[in-house]
Amino acid sequence: MYPPELVKPMQQELTAVGFDELKSKADVDVALAKEGTTLVVVNSVCGCAAANARPGAIKSLQNAKTPTNLVTVFAGVDKEATDEARAKMVPFPPSSPSMALFKNGELVHMLERHHIEGRPAEMIADNLMDAYNEHC
Repeated sequence: MYPPELVKPMQQELTAVGFDELKSKADVDVALAKEGTTLVVVNSVCGCAAANARPGAIKSLQNAKTPTNLVTVFAGVDKEATDEARAKMVPFPPSSPSMALFKNGELVHMLERHHIEGRPAEMIADNLMDAYNEHC
């Protein structure tokens, strides 16, 4: 577990633009049961989360179509919520950071760490915007 003072600024990058933090299994179940589309960002303390994932997720919201719901879990912090979110992302193996788009509770698009690491935030945003245009 990471100290709260270390991860707070990393959490706030997403919550400041409208992401809801999920802390428990029940939070994840409720979020993914909602109608419409839900973007789940598995946040992380790693460099690719800071340089690529969070900025990419934020930039993706500048699209005409965006998810109905924005949520985040933090790997290494919100263990219960992260485990449940990852269980919903099967068959993809756990990775952080990662991003998943759900439509009416069904996984429709996935970005794993290997899709994020080493790629610019703009490329990640473009990938997400393509998914939004198709599913939102």
